[in-house]
Amino acid sequence: MLIKATQTYTRQSPRKIRVVANTIKNLSLEDAMAQLSTISRRATDVVSKVLRQAVANAVNNHGFQVSDLTIDEVLINEGPRYKRFNAVSRGRAHNIIKRTSHVTVVLKTKEE
Repeated sequence: MLIKATQTYTRQSPRKIRVVANTIKNLSLEDAMAQLSTISRRATDVVSKVLRQAVANAVNNHGFQVSDLTIDEVLINEGPRYKRFNAVSRGRAHNIIKRTSHVTVVLKTKEE
């Protein structure tokens, strides 16, 4: 069975979150949480929060044990962009693009 948790519209670029997400893709659940606690990047808070939420969904909603779960996939998709501008000389403007992300963690049970 697949259990999913999603966090949408995270105000951080997908490229920076993917660096953290790629480090935990092929790890067990316990190793992934330990790895996230040692990485000192802002994206680790986002990924670990979604991972903990997926585990909570599996335990509380479906009655699985934590030892029965493995990470199936971690998806980092691009969300909408906020377009702002920075006023510069001669009445001109430079664009500022603030990127957002959608983070999805999918867990599966070991029986599958």
